[in-house]
Amino acid sequence: MRIIIDTNILVSALISEHGVPAQLLDAWTDNVFTLITSRTQIVELNDVTRRPIVRPLLKPSNAGRFINDLQKRATVLERLPSVDRSRDANDNFPLAMAEAGEADYLVTGDKCDVLALGQHGPTHIVTARAMLATLGRTD
Repeated sequence: MRIIIDTNILVSALISEHGVPAQLLDAWTDNVFTLITSRTQIVELNDVTRRPIVRPLLKPSNAGRFINDLQKRATVLERLPSVDRSRDANDNFPLAMAEAGEADYLVTGDKCDVLALGQHGPTHIVTARAMLATLGRTD
């Protein structure tokens, strides 16, 4: 199973190691699914974890280690197609990752824009809790 996890979920997992997003990353480290990411997302994740509002909530070493793990263990897409489907242009790159990575699922917490789409091509767009249930890992 090929899954994309939106940056908002990844940051949540870094902030709280016991929450649903962290459980989802635990499933990835247990090799339950293949995680798809991109250079664009890695840059975004690096930027978001350094924001003044986020920095006090997590250890910089944990964020750096996680980004390194992503680059080593996840499938990293180098090129993304142009997608213009979300009303928020910043949300188009996860949809582009879904296309380029032939993802089965896109996991996000963006209720207003991305989750509202429900599906992008063959990719199902779901919450972290719904993804855990699909994987048979209830919280």
